[in-house]
Amino acid sequence: MTDITHTDLVFTDTDALRPVTPQEKNWGSFAIFNVWANDVQSLFGYTLVASLFISYGVSGWTAFLALVVAGLFTMFLVNLSGAAGEKYGIPYPVFARASMGTAGSKLPSILRATVAVFWYGVQVYFASTALALLFRLATGYSGGAEFLGLNTVDWIAFLVVWAFHIVIFWRGMGWVETFLNIAGPFVYAVMIGLVVVLWIKSEGQLLHYAQTIFANPEGTWRTEFTGFIAIIGTMIAYFAAVMINFSDFSRYAKNKKAMTRGNLTGLPLNMILFSALALLTTAGAAALYGEQIINPTEIVERTDSVLLGVIAAFTFFAATVGINLVANFVPAVNGIANLAPERIGFRKAGLITSALALVIGGLWTALISEIGISGFVNTLGATLAPLYGILIVDYYVIRKQQLKRDDLYNMEGGAYHYTNGWNQHAVIAFALAAVFSVATVWVPMLSALDGYSWVIGAILGGVIYYWRAKPALVH
Repeated sequence: MTDITHTDLVFTDTDALRPVTPQEKNWGSFAIFNVWANDVQSLFGYTLVASLFISYGVSGWTAFLALVVAGLFTMFLVNLSGAAGEKYGIPYPVFARASMGTAGSKLPSILRATVAVFWYGVQVYFASTALALLFRLATGYSGGAEFLGLNTVDWIAFLVVWAFHIVIFWRGMGWVETFLNIAGPFVYAVMIGLVVVLWIKSEGQLLHYAQTIFANPEGTWRTEFTGFIAIIGTMIAYFAAVMINFSDFSRYAKNKKAMTRGNLTGLPLNMILFSALALLTTAGAAALYGEQIINPTEIVERTDSVLLGVIAAFTFFAATVGINLVANFVPAVNGIANLAPERIGFRKAGLITSALALVIGGLWTALISEIGISGFVNTLGATLAPLYGILIVDYYVIRKQQLKRDDLYNMEGGAYHYTNGWNQHAVIAFALAAVFSVATVWVPMLSALDGYSWVIGAILGGVIYYWRAKPALVH
């Protein structure tokens, strides 16, 4: 087993939270681009973007512009949160120790990991539906008897996809990067193919449909602007979880230029391309089939093309596995490892994550999807907003982008041990700001702020933390 030494600290190569070595910092801008490409391109990502063209009663161009602006704003935020990871080679749970404390970082880590583990299990299930679709297209077999809402084909597909995830992570982050680099471009190729099919079926009128199909004859400047802001807020909330733990990925970037260039192409430019394809596809389907379809699998089925169906099944599988690795698996593993870093390495944390995913995904159809779990998950997600504000204010405003890396790994003392490992200023700021963020989920009179809750929660967390912490921490 290889030892990796940093000054007076020694790490083994199974330590999930250790700083990456210079040799491991080999992700170029294309790899960072594909982190975002896979985050956007899932079945849920397409459905969300397509629904935004329909749900807010705005024109297609207004929705399209809002998506691009959301991509630019998200790019700015992840460049901030990812800088420390790129500079010091550290993952998010370690970065959080600077603001929350060496023990206090377990709080944001486990909150992020809990959300990630839940969605990891759900996405394993959704990826398995693409594999089951492929099997049915190839064999014509419907599936057999059902157990817990899944038939024989569904269960086989689910277990195969679950095992496939284990194979990928067991090989290490190098295999994760390779899979993302393959899946990202392949998804775009199939989406472009779907647009071509709809273009032919519409006799070249697809652009005309895209300009007129979402027009709201009763729309005003005010309704357009309100919808514009709401779409931006929705997309920021969609990316919120990855924004806070982006250092989990940026630590593998070759340099800061590779990270920022990858974020530029991966977010605003990726959003332009993906949103344009989603706009054309959704508009074409609405014009050709007489209804607004936001699920791409339904559109594929309507085309009556077996070849496109088979290719699309592969694509949806790759896209869903891709986002699972990006948005769910890595933060879940790092968060679980941070609970006991001396005993839980990358592979052990991955197996724990996989075991929980097996239960969540297997029970999704029969139980979990029926009990209103979204409120629970949205509550956990709302608590992440103040943590982002605290993290950024601590790193940029108070510490001026300077960290003592060895002290981040000193669990018994050092600059970030504070009071028994907890920074009370950060905990208080988090608690106060989180009350508001969570209230937007549960309090009806605050429901109008739901689209803005993440931004407001992040600002509140940062402001309260600065007000309390600056006198104590500035030396």
